Amino acid sequence: MQRPPSAARHDWAVLVDAVACRRDRDSFLRIYDYFAPRLRRYLQGLGGDEGLAEELAQEALLRLWQRAAQYDAARSSLSTWLFRIARNLFIDRARKEPVWSQTQEYLEEMGVLDGAGESEPPGTEALTEEANIRRAIEQLPAVQARLIRMSYFEAKSHQAIADELAMPLGTVKSHLRRAFLKLQNELR
Repeated sequence: MQRPPSAARHDWAVLVDAVACRRDRDSFLRIYDYFAPRLRRYLQGLGGDEGLAEELAQEALLRLWQRAAQYDAARSSLSTWLFRIARNLFIDRARKEPVWSQTQEYLEEMGVLDGAGESEPPGTEALTEEANIRRAIEQLPAVQARLIRMSYFEAKSHQAIADELAMPLGTVKSHLRRAFLKLQNELR
């Protein structure tokens, strides 16, 4: 027999409270057993390979163990809290990748090349780089290309983009993340 969602939420809150107050390992293991496979599948869906998904799922659950007292059942469900932690860990890891940094540098350089006032004309190498980046952006789905342009060429914050396009902030961030992954693959 399936329990109603409110009872399940209450159970998770009780388990997290036991972890926070008493460092209750049995409560933590119940949470871990339920959420670890779900977090792994979610992280793989974001583009992580199996090993990375396993590592980040464990890290997210370790954060729960360390910060269980910070969880507030009145603000969000445990699944929302854990999936947000996992997503943030994934984004932080991706931002540390050299290709991610190179892509951001290329896009920033393009912003400079697009008229931010270079005193000398760009060299052949810079023009080739710019053309490669433009071509890669043009191959993105229209929404992703538009978000890249708004974020990097127009220097708009994610929140400003979300407001202007009437999109949820999380959707804007997800589209930008997918766009960067595609740009990384294209520019390798």
